[in-house]
Amino acid sequence: MQVLLVDDHPLFVDGLRDLLTRRGITVVGVARDGLEALQQARALRPEVILMDIQMPNCDGLAATRLINAELPTIKIVMLTMLEDDENLFEAIKSGACGYLLKTLDTHNFMQLLEGMVRGESPLAPGLATKILQELARHSSPAPSGSAENLPMELSTRQKQILELVAQGLTYKEIGATLGLAERTIKYHMGEIVQRLHLQNRAQVVAYARQRLGKGG
Repeated sequence: MQVLLVDDHPLFVDGLRDLLTRRGITVVGVARDGLEALQQARALRPEVILMDIQMPNCDGLAATRLINAELPTIKIVMLTMLEDDENLFEAIKSGACGYLLKTLDTHNFMQLLEGMVRGESPLAPGLATKILQELARHSSPAPSGSAENLPMELSTRQKQILELVAQGLTYKEIGATLGLAERTIKYHMGEIVQRLHLQNRAQVVAYARQRLGKGG
């Protein structure tokens, strides 16, 4: 995994870079604000960007929108001190695929980050539920509990995958359940994101749970 770090606190960045390097993750560069992050993303094409929210010149949310519009294949994970609902929702709507708190312990942080390799969305505990509740408030009411409640635009296979996504299964687990390769599940998830006019897997998970009544 090749990572770009974006944060205006040098001591924090140095510590995080050391942690990631010790875990075999390549840190390809560091940026101090959102504009520099965009420049570095263009030049370095990292797989993942760990992005602080509060920064001078251009904050992390604005930078996420800019990078996602120009380089949508780069996964952006917000990394912040504050569990702020408004920033959380705005980050996901802006195209971030995850939202982690700097207060997480090292083990949990690395577990969530490394889960991205398996196609998971890194969200600090409790944040997925908040996203679900927010999307539910902006969605039209629908009966829950059955794939019949999912849009007609989706194929039968895609509805099966959404049901399993709503249960919290990883791509590997879904593939094993349906007898499909993990790369096939990733392909279908990409199709689902497009057909539902969502932006990333985090939004798909929340959407599926809301429609299927699995938000507990």
